Amino acid sequence: MNYQMKCENLTLGYDGRTIVSDLNFTVSAGDYLCIIGENGSGKSTLIKTMLKLRTPQSGSITLSDGLNANEIGYLPQQTVVQRDFPASVSEIVLSGCLNRCGMRPFYNKQEKQLVARNMEKLGITDLSKRCYRELSGGQQQRVLLARALCATRKMLLLDEPVAGLDPKVTVEMYELISMLNKKDAITVIMVSHDLGAAMKYASHVLHVADKPLFFGKKNDYINSSVGRAFTSMSGGFDL
Repeated sequence: MNYQMKCENLTLGYDGRTIVSDLNFTVSAGDYLCIIGENGSGKSTLIKTMLKLRTPQSGSITLSDGLNANEIGYLPQQTVVQRDFPASVSEIVLSGCLNRCGMRPFYNKQEKQLVARNMEKLGITDLSKRCYRELSGGQQQRVLLARALCATRKMLLLDEPVAGLDPKVTVEMYELISMLNKKDAITVIMVSHDLGAAMKYASHVLHVADKPLFFGKKNDYINSSVGRAFTSMSGGFDL
């Protein structure tokens, strides 16, 4: 079976401390993988390791199926400083094309057209000239998602993409991500504390803890002892 990403015997940590060990899972084209677990279980560290921003203590992450590391779009958790970034919406989205430029010190016509398509796809064309820091939280997340799309045609890594958003905007964001997965066949890997959304949208679940607890299809997770226990602890979910 072809895969885009394979993690084998992966042990993660920092400052000499191990957070999670012996992770083994694969991600294939078109998957929607939700990474869940308690706070401090290593979810964000795993995402950063996938992006080569951290080095694993041991084990490996292999990319295949024509996927290169610089073709992964990333939507990180926002900081207060990032929310106040003084640039226009179009400038921020265009910066997602940087990896396409190589040594070229300018954006070409094709890259500008890609920006326009992705802004239209996410419904933010009318915000093009607005200053990013003047936008609402939901609008900012759409801008950052459009930026991430400019970096990839294959895979998106999303770290708590709805954190701090109100319920209506949260649903809209989840639906946008689901559309990209289903209609554009973009593989989605998302860290989430929202168990209900994970169970609604995901095709696969990775539940991380100090020792790996579960990796597999969503329905198998729901029916597993790990899934039932975590669901009960989290207050259940509405499918």
